[in-house]
Amino acid sequence: MILIVSATFVISCGSDDNTDPIMTCGDGIQNGDETGIDCGGSTCEPCAANTTLAGDVTENVTLNANLIYKLTAAYVVRDGGSLTIPAGTVIKATGGTAAYIAVAQGGKIYINGTADNPVVMTSGADSPTPANWGGLVVCGKAPTNVGATATSEVADLTYGGTVSNDNSGSIRYLRLEYTGANFTPDKEFNGLSLFGVGSGTVVEYVQSYEGSDDGIEFFGGTVQGKYLVSTNSQDDGIDFADGWAGTGENWYISGAAKAGVEGSNNGDNGDATPVTNATLRNITVVGPVTEGALYFKEGGGNFNIDNFYIASVDLGVKVKSSDASAIARIDADKLVMTDIQFASNATGFKYTDYAGTNTDFIQEGIATGAGNGAAAPNWTAGWTRGLSNSGVTSENLAGVVTGNITLNASIAYKLTSSFVVKDGGSLTIPAGTVIKATGGTSAYIAVAQGGKIYVNGTSTNPVIMTSGAATPNPADWGGLVVCGKAPTNVGSVATSEVADLTYGGTIATDNSGSLKYLRLEYTGANFTPDKEFNGLSLFGVGSGTTVEYVQSYEGSDDGIEFFGGTVSGKYLISTNSQDDGIDFADGWAGTGENWYITGAAKAGIEGSNNGDNGDATPVTVASLKNITVVGPVTEGALYFKEGGGNFTVDNFYVDSVNLGVKVKSTDAAAIARIVAGKLVMTNVQFKNNTTDFKLTDYAGSSAFISEVSTATGAGNKSDVPSWAAGWAKF
Repeated sequence: MILIVSATFVISCGSDDNTDPIMTCGDGIQNGDETGIDCGGSTCEPCAANTTLAGDVTENVTLNANLIYKLTAAYVVRDGGSLTIPAGTVIKATGGTAAYIAVAQGGKIYINGTADNPVVMTSGADSPTPANWGGLVVCGKAPTNVGATATSEVADLTYGGTVSNDNSGSIRYLRLEYTGANFTPDKEFNGLSLFGVGSGTVVEYVQSYEGSDDGIEFFGGTVQGKYLVSTNSQDDGIDFADGWAGTGENWYISGAAKAGVEGSNNGDNGDATPVTNATLRNITVVGPVTEGALYFKEGGGNFNIDNFYIASVDLGVKVKSSDASAIARIDADKLVMTDIQFASNATGFKYTDYAGTNTDFIQEGIATGAGNGAAAPNWTAGWTRGLSNSGVTSENLAGVVTGNITLNASIAYKLTSSFVVKDGGSLTIPAGTVIKATGGTSAYIAVAQGGKIYVNGTSTNPVIMTSGAATPNPADWGGLVVCGKAPTNVGSVATSEVADLTYGGTIATDNSGSLKYLRLEYTGANFTPDKEFNGLSLFGVGSGTTVEYVQSYEGSDDGIEFFGGTVSGKYLISTNSQDDGIDFADGWAGTGENWYITGAAKAGIEGSNNGDNGDATPVTVASLKNITVVGPVTEGALYFKEGGGNFTVDNFYVDSVNLGVKVKSTDAAAIARIVAGKLVMTNVQFKNNTTDFKLTDYAGSSAFISEVSTATGAGNKSDVPSWAAGWAKF
């Protein structure tokens, strides 16, 4: 009996040990070593991956970029849990407000997209539209001004605290599409909502595309946001509030229905603390928008914004007249905006609807915005969607140039105030560029000592600086002012009559750039009869500078004037100036060749030494040749004035004047120089003299004027010279 039982036991055990696990793979039961029902284990086919995202993440979960995930409900990373999403992962959501991804306080999310392979969270609908699902919500422990802690508007999670450097993970190269499902008009998901998120968290390279509410919003916290894109949001592009204390860099916002950027302090108390403290730089907003490029709202906060490019909007900065806290902060210089450039302004454009006393909180300049002005920046390539060139047809010019700026000939520029190239800066203006100015004396272009300007017009495609008025007139705007470091006789340094810039020095070869094929029209705005802009004013400009093929047309003061310096001027035209045609003074030591002057109201050429001291040194030393003056004039073809200087003038053709050379009898220094043979004029021809013509009103011998009948002047006698063809205007 014992043997029989033992044998039976052995046989039974052997039978179990040899059971083939394959036999369990089709029985509809998870058994054997299967890891799922009839799948997995040592012999069954692999189990199908679970691609549905819903519920809570309490451990460390990593998704698989080879799978497409379905988000059908709330998927929440809880305290202690982490969610890692590798590059190329796609998550498709359905379910409206019920479908969202959230990170609770203490949880972490790691989105590891790349420029070539972003993570995409999008709609799972066959025909996606905004509001198909919620969005991504992250809640941290950093401070806000809505209480020690609060509950998020969506996802019902706690946020806020005292941990400024709280870390909720990192988000890089993420595209959020068709977000913004809403419970009510006041309770909606954004593409990305950051509630009290700390500075230990990384948020970079994120796009919200076609969202129903704001693209990206910061609710307090200290997290920074860099390389952010909001495209076609149906509310604001990017929004921050509730005491956000962060930096935003490189934001590109286009197609926002309301504000491009909405910045506020607290919707219940505009003075709540900690106050929103935002530093924004390298920002582009492309409209149209209905609530301004920036809406400074609900107390606003303390904002510093630099390099802000704004295109196609009708309002720069919106501030409600009833928002006393916001207005008080602007009054107190808590909103400072520098290097702001407006382009393709919409009809009815206003800089701001703020009506307070702080008129200069918007400081215009040349901006690149997020990188390429209105066009999509280079850093958006490969991972974003729906961006176009967003080309503009016009841009404002105002403020200062401190770097190297090149204009674009395809853009029509509007000069609305001063535009100054500072020391170390350069401004390059390509052929065909047109700049239209409005603003009287406040609108001018100037180059400070150490700055450089390069006007690169051509004979068939000049650069034109003109009036922006519907019916242009002389004095519509200032003009072009260049200040150098070359010697003058008004002191070691001086301040320019217009633009209030320092000029003069000891560097005779100083280089302020080059001006070629430039036409200046309707210049000469004046402060007083003795303080006016010329078309082109050259203050202490050095010989390293090139000034060739420049015309002043219909200017209210002198066409072109040299205030000391050593620069030469060749192929210059002054047409219908309401003062002198071309003027030089203050110790100018240069050469003038091929000047064509017509329609000057006073002198054709006015040459002087110094208005306060005719004997000031260094004395003006001018060498002029190939000159035409066509009258009538009222102060002579040449007015030798205020000590005059040492002049040689050769090949001078003068037509239709009543006086050749004017010299006041009271100008002892000028007369002394003529007596000493310091004014020598050879090959001078007078044609079509008026009936009361006089060669000169100098009472001494006129032998200093040597007349001929063969002068050609600027090339074609009194006719327009051939070198003026194509670029000059008559």
